[in-house]
Amino acid sequence: MILHTPRLTLSPCRPEDGRDFIALEHDPDVMRHLTGGRVGAQVPAELAGTYLQPRGGEPHVWTARRNGAASFVGWFCLWPETDQHAELGYRLRRDHWGQGLASEGAAALVGWGFGSAGYQRITGCTMAANHASRRVLEKAGLRHVRTLPAAWAAAIPDGAGGEVHYEITRGDWIAQSA
Repeated sequence: MILHTPRLTLSPCRPEDGRDFIALEHDPDVMRHLTGGRVGAQVPAELAGTYLQPRGGEPHVWTARRNGAASFVGWFCLWPETDQHAELGYRLRRDHWGQGLASEGAAALVGWGFGSAGYQRITGCTMAANHASRRVLEKAGLRHVRTLPAAWAAAIPDGAGGEVHYEITRGDWIAQSA
């Protein structure tokens, strides 16, 4: 399933996308709120594997490219937790931050999740200190439901504020879309 937004094309990821995905993980600014900006072997054991690291063959992960230019922007996922619930995630190249592309892609996946995939609930989480990502979740229609202390708080600068969880239900999405 290919999704189109005014500025993006989201396509199911392929092995050829792996190099771009890995490059994202090697940008300390991109990884700041996931690993404290550490990359590769520098990632503490308590953080290793606690976040999605696509390599290009994962189901439910879309590669985002600019319409027309086809330049790599990042990736989005709508990872099924159950047949009724999925978790929204995304990671963009730093040079595409602040342009509304994360919100655009996230909203497209939320719409697809409720409109085509049949989910009843979509959630997302980020660090409390990650205000940009919180705003993306809000613009995609999700609302803050709780803040939890993070077991890894000491491993990440600004981690002491914990992790915030957001969600939207199918009913809320329908009401917002009306």
